[in-house]
Amino acid sequence: MNLNQIHNVYFIGIGGIGMSALARYFKAIGKNVSGYDKTETELTIDLQQLGIDIHFEDKIDLIPADYYPENTLVIITPAVPKTHSEWNYFLERDYEVKKRAEVLGIITKDTFCFAVAGTHGKTTTSSILGHILYESGVDVTAFVGGIVENYNSNLIGNGKTITVVEADEFDRSFLHLHPDIACVTSMDADHLDIYGDKSAIEASFTEFADKVEDKSKLFVTKGLPLKGITCAINEAADFSAFNIRIINSQYVFDVKTPTETLENIEFGLPGKHNLMNALMALAMAKTFGLPTEDITSALRSFKGIKRRFSYQIKSEKLVYIDDYAHHPTEINAVHQAVRELYTNQKVLAIFQPHLFSRTKDFADDFAKSLAAFDEIILLDIYPARELPMEGITSSWLMDKIDNLNKKLATKKELIQTVLESEATVIVTIGAGDIGEMVSTIKKALNETL
Repeated sequence: MNLNQIHNVYFIGIGGIGMSALARYFKAIGKNVSGYDKTETELTIDLQQLGIDIHFEDKIDLIPADYYPENTLVIITPAVPKTHSEWNYFLERDYEVKKRAEVLGIITKDTFCFAVAGTHGKTTTSSILGHILYESGVDVTAFVGGIVENYNSNLIGNGKTITVVEADEFDRSFLHLHPDIACVTSMDADHLDIYGDKSAIEASFTEFADKVEDKSKLFVTKGLPLKGITCAINEAADFSAFNIRIINSQYVFDVKTPTETLENIEFGLPGKHNLMNALMALAMAKTFGLPTEDITSALRSFKGIKRRFSYQIKSEKLVYIDDYAHHPTEINAVHQAVRELYTNQKVLAIFQPHLFSRTKDFADDFAKSLAAFDEIILLDIYPARELPMEGITSSWLMDKIDNLNKKLATKKELIQTVLESEATVIVTIGAGDIGEMVSTIKKALNETL
């Protein structure tokens, strides 16, 4: 498929974080862009402000009249049901209809591609790497699964020769990509509704890793069952971070590379998991050939990603942090970072489980991760693309949590329940629409200060 022959790009599910990055990209390169989404969000409002026409009803007559099969690309997200009338309209008329991952594959085929894979850490690592490349003057476009604070966007740059993409394991999407340099940050069990078991996930990651023929261009967290350049924290590896200190609420550390030792690198995102993400980005950038000074300067200036340990309130009396974590490993990482920064303070975690299948598959691990906080509030499960499962509820999950300070709350009850807490550190966690409630929670908490 030749994207140069496409004049119009139509998105079904344009408000998704990955879809909206593609929408920004096609708008930036001069295509006519429009689309549908189920609900209005901050992301869709941002896209509309760029001049992208978006509607929120599944109605065929809202599709632009001049979007003909021969000049239009239709991009869909897996979250859209196959009964969607607009989707079927395009299929019945032989439009070019592709998944987001397929389109990324087409874009990356004709560029030098950095692909960031892993069940956790993709968004942060790709954002850091995109920032390093952009700040170093590289002709790059980075498609990111989060809003990067430095750019207030999920698209970094508008380059034509180099791309950075998140290699998403969901639905084996990353097998569409054409990576020149890649990394794998983690290979935990997830998306068991797609894969069935952990061995199937690992097989898929191995297939992705094999797409990088030169294993000196594949970077892996030490301990993963993949051949490549190893990265680790405080242990021997090809790239190793050590001598780690916290100075003025940020990390300062040294890195041993295969050829030298880099000293006193500064990085502001808390948590050992973020330190690992920074190390992985540094390793790829060094191997690509960027100057050390450019890499360390970009790491120092990286401000983070919205909904990734994102500070909403940071005062002496109260701290409020919002995070996208939706897997037990990610919740553990949030807990580790909070405890490292706020020793001996009472921490309240507000968690919205994401997907009935994930809640069912990892219930015991979720319960253990959440029990580590001082206080827990559970919201109802966010269904996303799924129908309810009998017996799988937040009440069922809460019964498994070994902590007496736990409550269920509806969205309407949440603010009052939060205000009744004596916690001095509050964290909202989850990948559902809890992110849409953050500003309301922040406003209510600020009024108590």
